[in-house]
Amino acid sequence: MVERNIVIPVPVDEAVSYLEDFRRSAEWDPGTVACVRVDEGPVRPGAVWRNTSRFRGRTTELTYRLEVREPARLVFVGTNKSVTATDDMRFEARPGDETLLRYEASLRFKGLAKLATPFMRAEFEALADKVARRLPSAVAVHRP
Repeated sequence: MVERNIVIPVPVDEAVSYLEDFRRSAEWDPGTVACVRVDEGPVRPGAVWRNTSRFRGRTTELTYRLEVREPARLVFVGTNKSVTATDDMRFEARPGDETLLRYEASLRFKGLAKLATPFMRAEFEALADKVARRLPSAVAVHRP
């Protein structure tokens, strides 16, 4: 698991509104190649996206589901045959219409892929650093 505290230059409701649509992950997550919604209707718990990611030179697809949608928390869980990825985002209002995002991301490998877990830590940390640098401006650009 990696954790980052990220200050976003918009109020909490705007930050949550932007990040609840996981198709936007391609704008703030450098590991995401593409992300498309596979169901219809309003974004709410149960909404599903197909995410194509590139990590360590390999491309993989995960099906992400919005598990928790609260006024100050979002949880997405992505799965495929070899990994379960969880993105847990907690939002806190800050002075000056800013938001503190407490972002936890974890990967739980399945089967033989578990053996690679210790070797992936440094790269996962580096990816989290890139997300922390990119996410605030991606959210700010989409202000209503």
